[in-house]
Amino acid sequence: MRKRLILALSLVTPVAIAATDPQTDETYGQCIIVPPVPYNPPTTEDANKNNQQIEISSDYSESKLGQSAVFQGDVSLSQADRRITADKASVDQRLQQLSADGSLVFQDSMITVTAESMQAQMRSNVASLTGAQYWLHGQQLHGKAKNLQITKNNNLILQDSSFTTCPPENESWVLEARRIRIDSKDEWGEIWDAKLRVGGVPVFYIPYMTIPITDKRKTGFLFPTFSSSTTNGIEVSTPYYWNISPEYDLTFTPTYMSSRGLFTKTEFRYLAGDDQQGQVNLEYLGSDGKLENSPDRYMFHWQQQGALDENWRVRANFTDVSDNNYFNDLKSDVNRATDNQLNRVGDLGYYTDNWDFGVRVQDIKVLGEDESPYQVMPQLTYNFRAPRFWQGLDFSLYSELTNFEHRGEDWNSADRLHFEPTITLPIQGPAGSLTSELKLLQTNYWQHNIRDNELQETVNRTLPQVRVHGQINFERQTNYFDENYRQTLEPQFQYLYVGYRNQDEIGIYDSADLQQDYTGLFRDRRYSGLDRIADANQLTLGLTTRLFDEHNLEQLKFSLGQILYFENSKVNLYSDELRQESSTSVLAAELDAHLYSDWFISGAIQYDTRYKENKKSEVTLDYRPGPNKLVQLSYRFVPDLLNRNTNDRVDISQAGFRTTWPVTNSLYFVGNWYYDLNEDRSVETYTGFQYESCCWAVRLAYHYHIKTNYQDNYNPAIDNRELFETGFYLNFVIKGLGGTGPLGVDDMMNDGLFNYRKPLYLRN
Repeated sequence: MRKRLILALSLVTPVAIAATDPQTDETYGQCIIVPPVPYNPPTTEDANKNNQQIEISSDYSESKLGQSAVFQGDVSLSQADRRITADKASVDQRLQQLSADGSLVFQDSMITVTAESMQAQMRSNVASLTGAQYWLHGQQLHGKAKNLQITKNNNLILQDSSFTTCPPENESWVLEARRIRIDSKDEWGEIWDAKLRVGGVPVFYIPYMTIPITDKRKTGFLFPTFSSSTTNGIEVSTPYYWNISPEYDLTFTPTYMSSRGLFTKTEFRYLAGDDQQGQVNLEYLGSDGKLENSPDRYMFHWQQQGALDENWRVRANFTDVSDNNYFNDLKSDVNRATDNQLNRVGDLGYYTDNWDFGVRVQDIKVLGEDESPYQVMPQLTYNFRAPRFWQGLDFSLYSELTNFEHRGEDWNSADRLHFEPTITLPIQGPAGSLTSELKLLQTNYWQHNIRDNELQETVNRTLPQVRVHGQINFERQTNYFDENYRQTLEPQFQYLYVGYRNQDEIGIYDSADLQQDYTGLFRDRRYSGLDRIADANQLTLGLTTRLFDEHNLEQLKFSLGQILYFENSKVNLYSDELRQESSTSVLAAELDAHLYSDWFISGAIQYDTRYKENKKSEVTLDYRPGPNKLVQLSYRFVPDLLNRNTNDRVDISQAGFRTTWPVTNSLYFVGNWYYDLNEDRSVETYTGFQYESCCWAVRLAYHYHIKTNYQDNYNPAIDNRELFETGFYLNFVIKGLGGTGPLGVDDMMNDGLFNYRKPLYLRN
């Protein structure tokens, strides 16, 4: 008799543990069920030769040659990747049948089962266990079955069974079924006559369903969501996922809105080879019951990007909607309500180390605006780079040929040819850098169908540009508040000269004002695009200082800068604009600092030193003591933003409060509140609670926010549209039934109009 094998009890007892943040030792509502350890047979040469051989050890055995054998006392049987331990086992050699009972444990690479008894056919490798409890290896799924059959292909068939992903001591939900079949190869399960119990109470009956048993994608229904709002009424969404193939999938989400009707959303994703991917979204609401005349409303979106080969790249993006208020009224999967520009673009480019060539078409649709931008149909670009081509000089060439078209009949069109050769002398070292740059800006316009008397059919514009930029790096060791720091001092300057040419005879096709923040002070252009290149004779001075702690982590950054004008620019974006006469630009400053312990501050200001006016300011104060813990106070101010279409001036003076905080290890709170100080009203309030355990999650949220209302083709008057919307939202997910649950605190912080980000990046 060979030495008996010993199986420890811990191998068949799952344990639930809570996930812990390594930095804080705080649990945060996630837990992992530690399943039994799978049986890993020894890879001996004899076992590889004959995987049908059965090895048995026990304390006592009795056998009849060629007929039967009985084993008792700590019995252990192993065959290939399967092992059985029991108090008693018997083998009928004539029928090739194995029976076992008493403290029975069955293990293989896929499953661990404890049972009352087992019958197995040794020829077919089929086993049947009664009174079974099972655990799937590598998963949190476990359950019970009156009868469990293991087929020769390692598939499972369970009769009168149940399963859950909750820990055994706290089974918040259990799915009971008459029959379950689990396919080990395709990694999915079929369930017949299923009853879902939550907290011991039956809540749902499903005659047939399929579920994935791993993270592998599987066709089927996803979890529904419920909400109620003052504009849409009661909403119920039931997404359906179709796993068409490894390269294609589709999600169809019908949503019933009691105030509007049936709203359907379809998302189709695809892979085009190894290096390209894309998706198509189609959303449709037929006969909107909330609006007069019950119009049909729709949204279409297509995007694709990737590489055709080693050099060719392609990108396409197209979105269209039925009306201006589509994103304001309906929750789309493509754009947010705060997005009012639809950028339709197609790019094809060829890239090498020294040159690249591109073709682009672009059309921007601005929702709520009477005037639409020009279309780029098409634009050809060519870039050439020759670093260190002679005596340390760099040479580059940017060129483009662009055709501008417009949908309106009263608008002219134009062709623009632009060349921009540049010679640069870069001098760089540890102590600083000095870059000298010489450009020639050569632009030709051919303008057609001119209706503005100021414009000319043919314009030839040649402008020289000289730019010298330098920076010096100083640093020292210092001490603040009994802490050692390394402090840097980084003064920089830029001299910019651009020649003058009256450009009122050129139309505005793609030019607009640029921001004058600290980084913008060192640009070489005042306007985007090429239709207006402002003359310049100016000097920019800037200074940045940083503090680094002993671990070389940046604790403070402060920048301050201003432009000194030797001559005022004579070029404005529009000929009827008042010319700005000032010897200096705004004084721009930015601050990002770790104040103390868990306190952080970020801010930016643009201050007019001539008129003593605040042109723009933003500031946030954050308290971040740990993961998912945040309290933020913010304020931003932007005065007198002129809308040229309506001649309205709009001031933004807005205070905000945002917080996320764990109430318990499993319960989180997220809230924000933004207040318009000029209008003396709240513009958004969001409150959300999320509870998440090992095996289920629920989120309840309240959202009150201002609505953007545009004049539209179906409803030119906006007075009868709601100015504010109030909504309640409920998400519920049972983990292990195809749902992954709410995406956590980060997802909740992006639910409102204002995403969580430093206001330094909030642009009006």
